[in-house]
Amino acid sequence: MLKLLLLNFALAAYLTGVIWMVQLVHYPGFAQVSAAGFGAFHQAHLRRMGWVVMGPMVAELLLSGWLAWSGQALGPAVWWSLALVIVIWLVTFFISVPFHNRLAQDGYNYITIDGLVRTNWLRTLAWTIRAVVLGALLWQQL
Repeated sequence: MLKLLLLNFALAAYLTGVIWMVQLVHYPGFAQVSAAGFGAFHQAHLRRMGWVVMGPMVAELLLSGWLAWSGQALGPAVWWSLALVIVIWLVTFFISVPFHNRLAQDGYNYITIDGLVRTNWLRTLAWTIRAVVLGALLWQQL
């Protein structure tokens, strides 16, 4: 159980670091790209970020479900942790992806970029809370 908890924490910590970098540096930087070069920039962003986040996000979803199912002795925090992963996936696919689709279709649009930055706080906070919850659980187990 400790190894499973540690794997969950490691993924949450990694993805929390990625999302904070995206939230504070990368997404706001979208507004600094020229309209003429934005399409190529955005396509490169989507291609490269896929490598950085998709594998870890899928692993996190699977491992958080496994932890919630088999780690019930750890208490309700494992279910809250799974709920946060589900929130992250819902926000990703129903909010963030549509913003990226608009940017891919329409090109540079400051209002769309601003919307992406503002709504990304939901994922940033969810991943941060998840990392803290799992860190506390891990601390209790050590």
